[in-house]
Amino acid sequence: MKNFLTGSKIGMVLLSAALMTACSTNTGANTNAADSPAAGTAVTASATGGTAAAVELANVKTTDLVEYDADDTTTAWTADAATDITLAGTTADIKGAGATAKNGSVTITEAGTYILSGSLSDGQIIVDEQAKGTVRLVLNGVSLKDSDSAPIYIKEAGKVVITLQEGTENSVADGANYVFADAATDEPSAAIFSKADLTVNGTGKLTVTGSYKDGISSKDDLKIAGGTIDITAADDGIVGKDLVAVQDGNLTIKAEGDGIKSTNDEDTAKGFVAIAAGTFDITAGNDGIQAETAEVIDGGTFSLVTNGGYENAEVKTGDQGPGGKGMGGGRGGFGNQGAVDGTSAATTEAASAVNTAAAAADTAAVTTTAVTTAAVSTAEATATTAETESTSAKGLKAGGDLTVNGGSFTINTADDALHSNSNVSVTDGEFKITAGDDGIHADSLTSLSGGTIDITKSYEGIEGGNITISGGEIHVAASDDGVNVSGGNDGNAGQGTAQQDQFTGSGSGQLTISGGSVTVDSTGDGLDSNGSFSMTGGTVIVNGPTNDGNGPLDYDGIFDMTGGLLVAAGSSGMAQAPGEDSSQYSVSMSFTEAQQAGTLVHLEDGDGNNILTFAPSKNFSSVVVSSPDLKKGGSYTLSTGGTSTGTAADGLYADGDYTGGTQVVTFDISGSVTWLNESGVTTANTGRGPGGGGFGGGGSGTRPERGAGGTPPEGGAGGTPPDAAGETAN
Repeated sequence: MKNFLTGSKIGMVLLSAALMTACSTNTGANTNAADSPAAGTAVTASATGGTAAAVELANVKTTDLVEYDADDTTTAWTADAATDITLAGTTADIKGAGATAKNGSVTITEAGTYILSGSLSDGQIIVDEQAKGTVRLVLNGVSLKDSDSAPIYIKEAGKVVITLQEGTENSVADGANYVFADAATDEPSAAIFSKADLTVNGTGKLTVTGSYKDGISSKDDLKIAGGTIDITAADDGIVGKDLVAVQDGNLTIKAEGDGIKSTNDEDTAKGFVAIAAGTFDITAGNDGIQAETAEVIDGGTFSLVTNGGYENAEVKTGDQGPGGKGMGGGRGGFGNQGAVDGTSAATTEAASAVNTAAAAADTAAVTTTAVTTAAVSTAEATATTAETESTSAKGLKAGGDLTVNGGSFTINTADDALHSNSNVSVTDGEFKITAGDDGIHADSLTSLSGGTIDITKSYEGIEGGNITISGGEIHVAASDDGVNVSGGNDGNAGQGTAQQDQFTGSGSGQLTISGGSVTVDSTGDGLDSNGSFSMTGGTVIVNGPTNDGNGPLDYDGIFDMTGGLLVAAGSSGMAQAPGEDSSQYSVSMSFTEAQQAGTLVHLEDGDGNNILTFAPSKNFSSVVVSSPDLKKGGSYTLSTGGTSTGTAADGLYADGDYTGGTQVVTFDISGSVTWLNESGVTTANTGRGPGGGGFGGGGSGTRPERGAGGTPPEGGAGGTPPDAAGETAN
């Protein structure tokens, strides 16, 4: 009996996002996590504003995907209604109907309950029930071994339920070389192999050793409703073609391939993973838990390590050095600092002219290399198709939507920790993440609406074609961008758009923050949107880059700031602030010399009321502050140094008194953004070269900055072509 949804229903519920045409509107009110909806919504606006498309994710639970019937959950049995099979080496004593023993193996041909005990030294339990009934195998202290095939081989049945009897320890082990029952399909291929629906339940223990290939594999549905299961596998630990569903259990998996996976790639209503609860300790050479289509986790405790963890990841250096220019839509160089660093207007104009000339030269280069670019794209697409599974070492991975509604996760991956080729939605849960690549990645929408997320190691912390943050407590440390709206997938699609956007400054994708708290520590850009940025609530703290090739804030479209608290500190060469049309007021301060990490930045109004006291965790030469407490016409003083008696969280001080600082500048607010240096009010930083949303990167680096798709990286000191395969095929 199938328990999956129909193709049309699962498409409506989970696998696709609903597109709704709407106008981008902002109320300016703060939205806290408690008031945030569980579904994530991204509003994609053009660089000039106007009509936008909202993408909304449904709030999906495991119960929307799978049901457990009475057979799945029943563990009780009686001796008078069962067939007893006592194993002894190469023989078996059978009491009851439905089973026969021959040549060291037992074949079951009728529906019913079969109680297995004793040991089988080199043989099989074969289920070949042609009437499509339910066969229950009760493992009551049994050891099964077969040197050249699957010790449990389910050839035919309507459903098979393996019950782990309470208080018993059971084992199933195969050999490294098989003699196939079906040479055309190389089956069986696992220590426990089923061509029918398979469920494991009970409270006993089962140890599975899959020396040939997989531990437990079903060519149909595979459900786990209980038990303590310990699997060691030469390839994958647990495989269910149509679905893998876990209601409860204690699973330990050591697999050279994937830990848990579903494989049906022919039907979008199948090939999913649904986990309601349980304990999972998975060490995998490839992905930890992988769904061909959708993956939904409602709860459980997870420890996942893939391919040796982040320490074993490919080395990536995405920091962008000065002066790079090329095809990828990255920054064209620092340009001039304008009035920010006190240079004359003539110098400013001269530097701007140089940047304009460089942009024109780049435009010509793009035109003359169009044919080459197309060839590169074709080659990269071919490489993506040819990419093997061995290159993917993600923690939680879904070909469709990945939804996490709760649970406790400790994830250490050589690749992305959470990855979807479609959408990622996190509504709750506790995450401790170290990742060799992205902490959280979605090709389409990344929606974070609750939970506690602590990404302590990553290349890029949070990435998506669109990103919405409406709740939760998020900490991100990244060796490149902290939060990155890439405007597309990890691969190289959309390169033409990237080339066009490089010179117009427009981009695709939207970063939307309406609630929760986000703290970023990045070597690359802190918050990076290759499209636009909207903030209506929440608290955002950025300890951004110290190199001038990146900025604490980086966007190519518009930044509409209407609510919440934003403080972003870092380098000044590429510094940006919220847009001039924002309804909430912002202050952007640039220093002529870098300030030391831990130096307090204090902003107060004319009456001495604290607006902000903040200690950046890294050296900084710019600080951007946007707060509901900033008012037009008000007088303010910015100071540095000193001490505070308040309580600090992520460098932000609450309450207490500030004393002993040095006043740097006093100013009045007259517009949405007030630009400052030590001399007073100045103008916006014009030091950004030709912008764009593609693969950036002037400096050296083996992996360019992701964007709306770019082509080869900028021709800085030693840049190499982007990852040929991307990640969408992983």
